[in-house]
Amino acid sequence: MTSPLPVFPDLAGKAVLITGASTGIGAAAARAFGHNRARVAVNFNASRAAAEAVVADIQEAGGEAILAPGDVTRPETAQRLVEQTVAAFGGLDVLVNNAGALVKRTPVADYSDEFVDDVLDLNVRHVVRFLREGAAQMRRQGSGGSIINLSSIAARSGGGTGSVIYAAAKGFVAVATRGWAKELVQDNIRVNAVSPGVIMTPFHERYSTPEQLAAMQATIPMKRLGVADDCAAAFLYLASSIASGYVTGQMIEVNGGQSMP
Repeated sequence: MTSPLPVFPDLAGKAVLITGASTGIGAAAARAFGHNRARVAVNFNASRAAAEAVVADIQEAGGEAILAPGDVTRPETAQRLVEQTVAAFGGLDVLVNNAGALVKRTPVADYSDEFVDDVLDLNVRHVVRFLREGAAQMRRQGSGGSIINLSSIAARSGGGTGSVIYAAAKGFVAVATRGWAKELVQDNIRVNAVSPGVIMTPFHERYSTPEQLAAMQATIPMKRLGVADDCAAAFLYLASSIASGYVTGQMIEVNGGQSMP
């Protein structure tokens, strides 16, 4: 971690489901919840070995963890993973909709229906399904909960070259977070989002050239690119009712000052 993680006593024993938790920001969030002795369902699709390492780290930190395999873009996955989390931990207190990806940098001239559907499936439709299933479970429990979505600085800027559809999808997440917060507050369910800037994860290793990263770094007042651990404490804060019990419909920007809305 870049700095010691905060400890929120109310997170100990909480049941947490994190999508896309084997690498990058999702893995950092999962380890942070483990540090707080939460019980974490670690979703992954292809990266089983990485997910197993995250589970081991959570257990070593004093939390509990299970592997939760599944392709989040498949319509049945959301219900199945929520049910798996409940079966393992007895409920669902925190849902982190972290999974998402650019798919590929694509200029307007090369848009295809298949490409647009792939981006929306991975960044919009699965978030809607997990939100629906997670909120339904939290309602059944009657004790409320916290849902945390992952947006992006791209939602404010429109994204870089070839990433406009991805940026628009993250804009959907940002807008929907506010709307869902208004609707679900009556059920004591808080809905917020974390909006990372340029965070060095497999995302940028895959989609950004060194020249692009250098250009982005030059626009950041802190003069460095972020790392996944920079985002970890934001998830803990939004999950903890002690720390953020009066916070809903908000976006926490983690970007080194690159955007100051």
